[in-house]
Amino acid sequence: MLPKSRLSRFFLAALAWLLVLTAAWMTVSRWVSLPAGFLAQVALEQGAPYWVRTVRLTSGVIEADTRIEVKVPGAAAGVRGELMVDTRTAHYAYGLPILLALLLAARSRGLWKRAAAGYLLLLPFQAFSLVFDLLKQMAMAGAGGAAALGIDHWQLEGIGFGYQLGTLVVPTLAPVMLWLWMDRDFFRKVVVEQWQPAHLRGAAPVEPSEGPTVR
Repeated sequence: MLPKSRLSRFFLAALAWLLVLTAAWMTVSRWVSLPAGFLAQVALEQGAPYWVRTVRLTSGVIEADTRIEVKVPGAAAGVRGELMVDTRTAHYAYGLPILLALLLAARSRGLWKRAAAGYLLLLPFQAFSLVFDLLKQMAMAGAGGAAALGIDHWQLEGIGFGYQLGTLVVPTLAPVMLWLWMDRDFFRKVVVEQWQPAHLRGAAPVEPSEGPTVR
């Protein structure tokens, strides 16, 4: 027997849509994630020129040639090479099917406009995750620690924190927060109201007492 509450139907619909949309997204993810890769490319070239020589963006992959020296396994003593790092542009872009699934499950008004706006608004968050993934690879592979990389220890810690945030939190939290903002009326009427105690749902506001009167 199907759950009767609107909240339960919403969660079931969101799960069903997420499964369908994730399967569809996987077939086009390398192309729809390219704008996020472009933003990450610009951020690395403009924000880390001391480390980054060039950044290349191909179908589904962002690759950075760096100025960071690394030890070459099997080479003679003192021989070093320059580090090259890469990651898939779609690696942190799975927030898009999450957002679309929530919008469809909520039967959001102006669905296509909100979906298009959500896609654009998610791009900076996806680029953030890509940038810190690549920066973490550079920081971990560089020989000699923070001093050899030309940064302070607190900056190295900041890269580690940004990487954790960008890989564990941002990809899933950003689409949920965007949906809460776009469909805040639905969330207030369906989710918040459903979780309220039964005796408070739809209860009329209590008029303030005027206190005792003297005749």
